[in-house]
Amino acid sequence: MTPTPDTPRLTPVADHALLVEFAEAIGDAAHAAVLHLDRALSAALPPGVTELVPAYVSLLVDFDPLVTDHTAVGAAVLAAVRRPRQDNRPAALREVLVCYDPDLAPDLPEVAARTGLSEEAVIEAHLAGDYRVFLYGFAPGYAYLAGVTEAIRLDRKPAPRRGVPAGSVIVAGPQCLVTTLTMPTGWWIIGRSPTRILTGDESRPFLFDVGDAVRFRRIGRAEFEGAQHG
Repeated sequence: MTPTPDTPRLTPVADHALLVEFAEAIGDAAHAAVLHLDRALSAALPPGVTELVPAYVSLLVDFDPLVTDHTAVGAAVLAAVRRPRQDNRPAALREVLVCYDPDLAPDLPEVAARTGLSEEAVIEAHLAGDYRVFLYGFAPGYAYLAGVTEAIRLDRKPAPRRGVPAGSVIVAGPQCLVTTLTMPTGWWIIGRSPTRILTGDESRPFLFDVGDAVRFRRIGRAEFEGAQHG
């Protein structure tokens, strides 16, 4: 069965989770279905459900196997999918500052060369992207943003760079991230942001929620340094 936003595929994961898939490729309709299901289940968690983990085209529903099972959770999921989508709230807009100075954007020249654009045109294309938070990855606050414009989409680099600083703005294919830890990456580093993604607030530890819209705003070095130390 090929999953669709109206007819998801349900796959048991071990004895404690159910994977709900709405498509086999990234798309806006599938992700809208993920957000709808996440919100519908969060509003009234079915008995035994302990966690919901949204991704690009799927939602992982974790549950306590001593309280419920795959069949009961699956029934609750399908009932939620069939509910009318009444949540028309506009996506929250988050602004992220980014500086493209050469020492902060070591891959910018190669991205320009590979795409046939000038470095300034790469920057303009990055700023013009229509970004939305699709999911969180393996590191704290590591939000995957979809929406990189076609003009600057590149496959990942053949070999990763080590020791990439936190705050690096990186792109690969249609995705963009702002790193939150020093780590290796095979994505293209085109800038750095002083914006704090890890808020330090226990009630809201990350700047973004899944479904938020994100806008990048270009800043100069002085504003970058001031924001970093502010």
